Amino acid sequence: MKTAGEGPGPGAGRPGATGVALTAIGTGAYVVDGRGTIVAVNAAAERLLGRPAAALVGADAHDLLHRSAHGETVPTSQCRMRPAFLAGRPAQNDHDWFEKGDGTLLAIAWSITPYDTGADDTSALVLFHPREAAAEAPGTATSREGAPDELERLALLAETTTQLTSTLSVDEALHRLVTLVLPRLADWAVIDLISERDEVWRTKVVHFEDGVPVSRRDLEGPMAPVPAESPMPLSRALRGASSTIAGPDTYQGAPDSGIAVEQRKLFEATGMHSAAIAPIRGLRDVLGALTLGRSEQPDAFTTADLTLLEDITRRAGLALDNARLYQRQRKVAETMQRYLLPQLPRVPGLETTSRYLPAPDASHVGGDWYDAFPLGDGDTALVIGDVSGHDLDAAAGMAQLRNVLRSYAWSFRHEPPGRVVERVDRAVLRITDVSMATLVLAVLGTDEEGRWTLSWTNAGHPPPLLVTREGVAGYLTGGGGMLLGTGTDRPRADGSTVLPPGSTLVLYTDGLIEAPSHPIDEGLERLRRHAAVLAHRPVEVFADELLRRARPADNDDDVALLVVRVGARPERG
Repeated sequence: MKTAGEGPGPGAGRPGATGVALTAIGTGAYVVDGRGTIVAVNAAAERLLGRPAAALVGADAHDLLHRSAHGETVPTSQCRMRPAFLAGRPAQNDHDWFEKGDGTLLAIAWSITPYDTGADDTSALVLFHPREAAAEAPGTATSREGAPDELERLALLAETTTQLTSTLSVDEALHRLVTLVLPRLADWAVIDLISERDEVWRTKVVHFEDGVPVSRRDLEGPMAPVPAESPMPLSRALRGASSTIAGPDTYQGAPDSGIAVEQRKLFEATGMHSAAIAPIRGLRDVLGALTLGRSEQPDAFTTADLTLLEDITRRAGLALDNARLYQRQRKVAETMQRYLLPQLPRVPGLETTSRYLPAPDASHVGGDWYDAFPLGDGDTALVIGDVSGHDLDAAAGMAQLRNVLRSYAWSFRHEPPGRVVERVDRAVLRITDVSMATLVLAVLGTDEEGRWTLSWTNAGHPPPLLVTREGVAGYLTGGGGMLLGTGTDRPRADGSTVLPPGSTLVLYTDGLIEAPSHPIDEGLERLRRHAAVLAHRPVEVFADELLRRARPADNDDDVALLVVRVGARPERG
């Protein structure tokens, strides 16, 4: 596949999912962006239009192709495709004309549907095929009842592919699957899934009524085990057998299993007169079954509908398989991360709490951590850090770095934090798998006057935040230096300050302040203001509310947070 910036060639267009989808479509197909510009075409479109990809990609589709029955340019206000394109909804038309490269007209039928290319812009997929010009007369787009024609099938399968493969959330994939099939194919959609413990759960029962999908929670829930020998349609589908058509009469006899009992209840509660049931297969196992039911639509399902249903469930199975694998990886990484994070020590005169929130994206779990441990003589080490990378390797590297830092901090506890981190920096490249990391190492203690003191060094990490009891908040910007892993031997600076009685120290990772849509200064200011407002709240509430209020809505990273509040005067244990 080629993009607009590449040379011409068959099937020019965007690479990736778009290119794969267009190549797999047997009729003419092209994708337009939100401005109506063609961004991808397939070889069938080139052949039908008599135009190379280079003449199509980058052109305005309406201006280049759309013509009246007499070969005249069609005003955009009269374009039959444009209303659906602007509204972002599917549509079709059996009576239209495209201009070919030699100036002649091609009588076509077309179908348009929203198309997710993974970019921010809204795109649309247009499928078209030739029709017999002699039998045609100009008309308007119509909506059809009954079985979809070949063009509609291709459009639905293309949309199914792009919709289901563009999410790694099981819940979102199921929601999209229901949206794709209702009301195009049925009035009801029922999804039964088999869990990793071989338990069957009726996950979704959705009815399309009054123009919107409505969930029937009362019909959802746990199901009986899959019987090994039952010939009933759903039981066979859950064992991976081929798709089947069923009706109310199918389950009127004596039930042979608990699943048959639930199926009878389903037909009675929904009023379905016809249902098509197909297995949802993954790469290795049967993941569940999809049931499409008709109660308002008069036509019963036929064996011809089962081929389309199986094509849909095949794509759904691959998408669900990927989503489950992805969530399994997320769970492993998150569990490992939480296991590696320490329990905070009890220090007289201090209130401490911590939080860890995984990223919304499973691949972004792993690198953030906090730590706190006693150093003797009443001093306490406080650490916040972030290892580069967002995966299990980052979590493992975090554990290595934490252990090295603990060992060096204890062994050289009488040295300032900057000297300790210098030693850690020299060691990290030689005895760990960490390539780069940021951290703050702080030592909390007391001075000769009995006041709380803090000394720290900052290796490329966001600065600690100090909030007084009166709500005055400011960042501790001293003690800054390069992040770990750069190989520099430059001495590291230290910062120090006296902590006012009742003040709160906030150590955090960049997931609390950074977001793709906002500059980091904005995130720092947002954190400072919210922390000042919460200064009088108990420490546990302070941490929870700070996460809720300050974390950006479009954050795509994990967050580690360590909060320490000092008492009026240090206490000795």
